[in-house]
Amino acid sequence: MKRYAEIERNTRETQIKLAIDLDGSGKSSISTGVAFLDHMLTLFARHGLFDLTIQATGDLDVDAHHLFEDLGLVMGEALSQAVGDKAGIKRYGNFLLPMDETLVMIALDLSGRPGLYYTVNPPASVVGSVDPRLFHEFFQALCVKGGINMHIRQIASEEIHHLYEGIFKGFAKALDMAVSFDNRIEGVLSTKGCLD
Repeated sequence: MKRYAEIERNTRETQIKLAIDLDGSGKSSISTGVAFLDHMLTLFARHGLFDLTIQATGDLDVDAHHLFEDLGLVMGEALSQAVGDKAGIKRYGNFLLPMDETLVMIALDLSGRPGLYYTVNPPASVVGSVDPRLFHEFFQALCVKGGINMHIRQIASEEIHHLYEGIFKGFAKALDMAVSFDNRIEGVLSTKGCLD
């Protein structure tokens, strides 16, 4: 079973085409028009061993909000499609990731019940050319469309680049764990017999 999805979304504000293979090797081709976001998504693909292709444009002359939010929506939808019926997967993933002085914790559940619990206090007001508050919008949209319950917690950080690099690497590792198969699991990992 190939766990792959390709989504295209076109609006007056953004044009996004995204493809993801959950059983890849970490290859990526990312172009969003925001260099720091490209860097974070490349890290996500590499550290989760997902193959990821993104071609996105947006009304960056207004600001980057529409691009971040819509990309989160598309990525969440693609993850939901790629993981399929969730039979046999571990469902939960968590990772405590150190990045030099930074330490972040990511914990997630592919429960079908979306929620983002985001405890992040960036140590600067800009990273690259990005307002770091936009990452909350990205992850919020991703969780809603992906049916993911996720906690993102900053434990320590003094350098904002390290903080977001840690978050995206930790997200990748936690998601890789959650979508991994365990041959002891019959059907979905729930006493209800369904995930939603």
